Parts: sequence; C-alpha cells; structure tokens
Amino acid sequence: MPHGSVRNTIPAPSAEVFRLLHDYSRRLEWDTLLQQAHLCDNWTEAQLHATSVCTGRWYLGGIVVKTEYVAFNPPRVAAVKMLNRPAFFATFAATIRHHDLGNGASTVEYKYHFTARPAWLRWLLEPVMAAVFRWETRKRLNALRRWFLQPPHGEKPSNSAGLAAQSQPPKSPPQ
Repeated sequence: MPHGSVRNTIPAPSAEVFRLLHDYSRRLEWDTLLQQAHLCDNWTEAQLHATSVCTGRWYLGGIVVKTEYVAFNPPRVAAVKMLNRPAFFATFAATIRHHDLGNGASTVEYKYHFTARPAWLRWLLEPVMAAVFRWETRKRLNALRRWFLQPPHGEKPSNSAGLAAQSQPPKSPPQ
C-alpha cells in the first residue's frame, strides 16, 4: 500500500491554518488540486463524521472523491477516509497534523495512503500514482503557504514607491 508524508511550514498559527483548510466555502482560494469542493449529506461545517466531495482538476482526470472525517480535533489533527470508489482508487485515507512553532508560524504534515485498482495493475499504477500524489501534495502545501504570505485578503499590496514613480511625469532622457 503506497503511502507518503509531505510537510511545510506555514507563516500562521495552527488554529488559523486548520480553520482555512477545513472551510469548504474558501477551499478553492488556495487549493491547487481541486476544481470543486463542498460538504455534503446536509453537513454545513467540517467536523467528526462530516462528509465532503472534492473534484480534482481536469488535467488529473477530474476524479471525484467522497470522504468522511474519521478524526477532527481542531487545531491539531483531522483525518479522512474515502467512501466511494473512483477510477484507479480502491482505498484512500489521509491525516493532516498541525504543530505551532511558537513564532506565529506552524507546520502542516499531510500523511496519506492508498491502494490502486484494478488489483492486477497495481504494480504499474501505484508507483505512478504515488509520484503524482506526492508532487501534487507538495504543490498544494506550497500554495497554502503562499496564501498566508499574501496581504490581508481583499486589500491590495502596498507599493508606495511604485505608485509614486507612476504618478510623476516621465523624465527627459539625458543629453
């Protein structure tokens, strides 16, 4: 059964990161893997036993995965297991652990394991799927980090030097 772990340091406390990660109304603001994400089965917020549906980007086959939270302990850990059987996945589960670093930053560790299907093609599918999943998970956590490095959302970045230069008339070329 392929498994892996990807870790990243996020410039925000674990409570803020945990809250954003599990807010499905904001998931697509940062998540590079998904084209759609929502809670389902009448759940309105992520919590123990809540279910969600996430649809991967088209270039990854648009695979739709339905999961259930099997652990949910804010702001430390959340874990999900796959409920459906999308193409190529017999099983899938993941755990996200958060640790504060004490300097306003935290680490996020995403651990996963899966089994490919059909069984007779696992020897071929699992190494490829593991490499793609590891690459995509790194990309996602880097995007999460970049999201927290942005200025407060809804505000434009401060660039007073650039604005001042734009507002002055152009200088004549030297003679």
